[in-house]
Amino acid sequence: MATSPLQAPYLRTREKMEKEVNVLALVKGEEKFIFLFDDGNRDETLRQLARFAANPELDFSWYDAAMLSRKIRETVFTDYDEVGASEEFDSISMDDFA
Repeated sequence: MATSPLQAPYLRTREKMEKEVNVLALVKGEEKFIFLFDDGNRDETLRQLARFAANPELDFSWYDAAMLSRKIRETVFTDYDEVGASEEFDSISMDDFA
C-alpha cells in the first residue's frame, strides 16, 4: 500500500508523537514551576529539581524537590527501580512486624 505525499508528513508527526511526555507543575505564590519530561530525561529532571532547591533566588524548597521527585519516580519506572524495590521487599521478615 503506497503512501500519498499528503499523508507522509502526518505519519512522520504521528510517529514522533507516540513518545509519552509527562507534565509536572508546582505553583507557589507568583512562581510557577512546570516540568516536562519523558523516560529518557527523567534523571536530568531530578537533577534540575535539586538545582532549583539550591537556588536561593527561587521560592523552591528542598521539600518541594523531594515531593516532586517522588511524583517523577512514581510516574517513570526504570529497571533499577524495580530491582531496588524487589531487594527491599526481599529483606523484610515477619520479625520486622513484631
